[in-house]
Amino acid sequence: MNAITKKKVQKKCKIRGYNIKPEALDEILSFVSRFERSEEDEAIDLVLDQLEHESLKSAIIDVEPVQRVVNLLLEADAAEETFDTFASSSSSAIGVIDVFLVPKYKYDAIRRIFYQHTGSLPIHGDAPAKTALYRDMFLLLSQRISRHQDFSRPAFESELSQFRSCEISPIQSLVGQKGRRWVMGVISQLEDGHFYLEDLTASVEINLSDANITTGLFIENTIVVAEGEMLVEGIFKILTCGFPPLEDRDKSLQVVAGQDFFGGGTFTKEETIRLAEMEKRAVNDMFVILSEIWLDKEEALGKLEIVLDGFESVEVVPSLFVFMGNFCSKPCNLANSDYSSLRLQFGKLGQIIAARPRLKENSRFLFIPGPDDAGPSTALPRCALPKYLTEELQKYIPEAIFSSNPCRVKFYTQEVVFFRQDLLYRMRRSCLMPPSVTETADPFQHFVATITHQSHLCPLPLTVQPIIWNYDHCLHLYPTPHTIVLGDRSPQKAFKYTGITCFNTGSFSEDSTFVAYRPCSQEVELSSL
Repeated sequence: MNAITKKKVQKKCKIRGYNIKPEALDEILSFVSRFERSEEDEAIDLVLDQLEHESLKSAIIDVEPVQRVVNLLLEADAAEETFDTFASSSSSAIGVIDVFLVPKYKYDAIRRIFYQHTGSLPIHGDAPAKTALYRDMFLLLSQRISRHQDFSRPAFESELSQFRSCEISPIQSLVGQKGRRWVMGVISQLEDGHFYLEDLTASVEINLSDANITTGLFIENTIVVAEGEMLVEGIFKILTCGFPPLEDRDKSLQVVAGQDFFGGGTFTKEETIRLAEMEKRAVNDMFVILSEIWLDKEEALGKLEIVLDGFESVEVVPSLFVFMGNFCSKPCNLANSDYSSLRLQFGKLGQIIAARPRLKENSRFLFIPGPDDAGPSTALPRCALPKYLTEELQKYIPEAIFSSNPCRVKFYTQEVVFFRQDLLYRMRRSCLMPPSVTETADPFQHFVATITHQSHLCPLPLTVQPIIWNYDHCLHLYPTPHTIVLGDRSPQKAFKYTGITCFNTGSFSEDSTFVAYRPCSQEVELSSL
């Protein structure tokens, strides 16, 4: 085994352009021997990656820099072991991110890089902020499609190039052109009953009557890639229409390396490997998600007590309970809400949780507001529940977390997005044409395809669902997260789409449904009473 490992180290050094001295080789072999055989490659790469940060005087690796690197890695390993013990006992592996604190990145199409927006982001944006919302979304998807092999221009022209490549043409260039062209743009209704396709150069009226569409819900405000031809009347007749193709998460991460799009902090390669190892061992961690817990209904609280009793008695209690609104059976507004009564009902919920000592001690509780809960407006994203309502609950559960909607959770290396909004019905109502049934007739699968390809949680027109212009980036799904959790009143569903786990919890108060999710294996257990 040692001879095989020795050859492996020498080969990896040679690939990187290094020669290694026998003493340095022995030092690396000593470090690698601490790992299991299946982890040898990662351990060798870890040492060699760190050596590249050292100021090596020549291509010959001496023993001194290797010793320095190995000592640093062993110290880091000891620190991680301490953290691992702490994490497994206190659920500190879970990080909750309020989306209002997520950094905003913009894409520079000339330099082809993302840069972080600096300065303040007022809630009440000016007119240019609304324009920027659409431009930023278009640039985000256009930079993604520019790397796709089917839509990128070939480096060398050949006879086969025209058949394999579908180069995107600017809409401005369609004037006076004959033949089929591929374009990318946002569907908009500039005149009543007349739909247009717009990009950063121009707009053109479109005819969708004979369009062959892919899976998804095609609505105003979505960005599409379309093949068609200009008619004499100046209308672009679309023959084939689909959403911009998805990009693999790892490829997106390479593009945005070192930038924190999710908001949970960035990690070095070594930290990511260590966190991934810890994640694999967290087989008992479970999230329990419930949506629509009507605190003003005794029946709903009774059902919640049954669920909590069930998890109180299991061997390993869930790491995280996520309670999504609405927390009242009627919309919370000054006309029909008694806020002092709702405050006491939250206190009652706190008592119910505190009565289960194992859950109170070992689980964390996250509260996300619903579309009809108390708040400054119905625009997305929504801020956390008002402190006035939650103070009574926090007397019993001091560490309860009240976050925004949507909300993001980091579990070791995994990224999970929670979103409570009744979207499916509204998106189906807004469709410009019936969804394609070629691949699936399930509305939920069409919905998942739409939000993932659009890289946006709510691609509805602003007239249907208002969005705070300066905080539209909080709804972006780029790079794609590992899991998207939806709280929608539509029936409970789960669907894995291109490696992204997506599920809907259903309504707990109406249908008695909830979900148990194991992030380690991305296993979704659709449950009901």
